[in-house]
Amino acid sequence: MGQTIAEKILSSHSGKKVFAGEITLARVDFLMAQDGTAPLVIKAFEQFSADKVFNHNKVALVIDHNSPSQSQGVSVLHKMMRDFAQRYKITLFDIGEGVCHVLLPEKGLVKSGDLVLGADSHTPTYGALNVMSCGVGSTDLAIALLTGSQWFKVPQTIKIILKGKRSVGVYGKDIALYIVKTLTAEGATYKSVELTGPAIKDISMSERFTMCNLTTEVGAKCGIIEVDRKTEEWFNQYNVKRYRPVFSDKDAVYENEIEIDISKLTPQVAMPHTVDNVTDIDEVEGIEIQQAFIGTCTNGRTEDFAIAASILKGRKVKPGVRLICTPASRMIYLECIKKGYIQTIIEAGGCVTNPGCGPCVGTHQGIPSDGENVISTANRNFKGRMGNQNAFIYLASPAVVAASSVMGKITDPRKYL
Repeated sequence: MGQTIAEKILSSHSGKKVFAGEITLARVDFLMAQDGTAPLVIKAFEQFSADKVFNHNKVALVIDHNSPSQSQGVSVLHKMMRDFAQRYKITLFDIGEGVCHVLLPEKGLVKSGDLVLGADSHTPTYGALNVMSCGVGSTDLAIALLTGSQWFKVPQTIKIILKGKRSVGVYGKDIALYIVKTLTAEGATYKSVELTGPAIKDISMSERFTMCNLTTEVGAKCGIIEVDRKTEEWFNQYNVKRYRPVFSDKDAVYENEIEIDISKLTPQVAMPHTVDNVTDIDEVEGIEIQQAFIGTCTNGRTEDFAIAASILKGRKVKPGVRLICTPASRMIYLECIKKGYIQTIIEAGGCVTNPGCGPCVGTHQGIPSDGENVISTANRNFKGRMGNQNAFIYLASPAVVAASSVMGKITDPRKYL
């Protein structure tokens, strides 16, 4: 019997062939925790009275959620991370470096065929690189930090087959939101989601990260895409060597197979207060907004700001609207400066913040007021997600967000493209 990608990766890390439903102990290739979870990981790890981590070269801590610190209490937690990283010779990405899920791929720390655990729910982002990457709890990560292994129940796999050629103005974010709508918020709980089909070849690596990122919003254990020419070019660009492409077998067994014709898609918008509450843009066009946000591990990459800048060029953000842009890494920030995107955003009236999670987590930047509508490129729109239970968050592509900031209301970007 053939195997899916998830089954193959777990098999190669378990020393035996495993299939969906089985329990296995698998070694891990890399571990990550961010400042919202790392302090809990550290406290759990210290209970083991250990004098070392399993491999200090295979661990990274990232300060991105509250970066820079906004309070004395958070500063204490950041110091805990810095001290722990120094003590165990672990890589630490400090303030201003960027978001964990963008940094790890950029730095060549995760690669095709790897099994990666992160104490953050959107760890499946790395699946764009053919990685089986899973979000886990802080205690689970602490155990893996000590032992280098973790127990897994091998997940069933849902296969999403993308066909057709998308129209202008439809991006990876729109495809991802439509997949979330199709599967629903709990439609792939503890499943692996394989994104495949002939349409994949025309989807950029930046968009693939976006799509795998949003598999979290259907409850998936991981989202994975096979290696192709674009993946190989990405690895070459970031000097990643010795990666191991993993492909599903033709006779692999899937729990479900779903075909989606992306040629029929229009720009998509997730309405408050759930990510699967997705509709075509014409159903929400005209809703007034007070804040627009471009950034996060979902859509804070150079390509995203290029799209936004192409719409903002020569235009102004509507008075009464706050446009906040947060590059997802220092490298992206510098690229956007070099290419003129940051200048375009600032000249249009936008505010550019330091690399990191920014307003997404709702702890220290861009918190909306009561009753305000926000159009955002982030991955979640639950009540209170951006720091205010009484605000309303709509999720969309960078093109929709940029166009909406100009018009002061949710706007179809195709008129600008």
